[in-house]
Amino acid sequence: MTEKPEELHEQRTVVYSEDKWELLAHLRERALQVLEKAKSVNIRGWAYGSLARGDVTESSDIDIIIPYVVPSYKIEMVLGRGILREIVQATPSSVLKAHIHLDQKTVISFPLFKMMSREIEFYKWGGQVDEEKIASKKRVPGVDKRLILIQPTQKGHIESGVIGYENRVAKKLGVSPSVAKERVRVLTRRDEVGRTGVYLSKVVEENRSFEEVAKQLIDRDPAIRRTMKRRA
Repeated sequence: MTEKPEELHEQRTVVYSEDKWELLAHLRERALQVLEKAKSVNIRGWAYGSLARGDVTESSDIDIIIPYVVPSYKIEMVLGRGILREIVQATPSSVLKAHIHLDQKTVISFPLFKMMSREIEFYKWGGQVDEEKIASKKRVPGVDKRLILIQPTQKGHIESGVIGYENRVAKKLGVSPSVAKERVRVLTRRDEVGRTGVYLSKVVEENRSFEEVAKQLIDRDPAIRRTMKRRA
């Protein structure tokens, strides 16, 4: 079920159960394995979302982003090709991203051309951790899909509202106010009109590389081509 945006004007305290702590440790252990394998070929990335904040559930995925362009063969050399390879573009003006689904819960993503600073800030907005922070069991604040700010505590976390407090939350997370306002606009709009999906989603066949398929998409779609040229 899709989480809906929520207006919250008072803080809520959430205490984690032992099962939740164990689940968090299990998911982070898997994320650490992936990040350390990538690091072995000089590729640095982050785990982001609930795994970084700590507010995981049984349905939580292990989402990892490499925030810069990297040859796909280097990633696949150490992590394999997984169970699904795809190229996704959220909107015509956003970056093309490669997704490798390593298993049913673990996805590693990387851009196929330069990301904008606001796209990189998106991960900080939701909470991001590198392998060092995972290894030291550090959690970080971030905003979930309900537009609730999650701030880790020793026993769990504190929840605070984002809607109406965008500037304050942006300052706390170290992102630009425009990113906060955009996320609020996008998620509240999605709640009003329903999930609209992504602009583009293309499965990459086993015998083809991400770069080969991306070039084909760029050659065929003027909108993607304009987006890439603006970032060059």
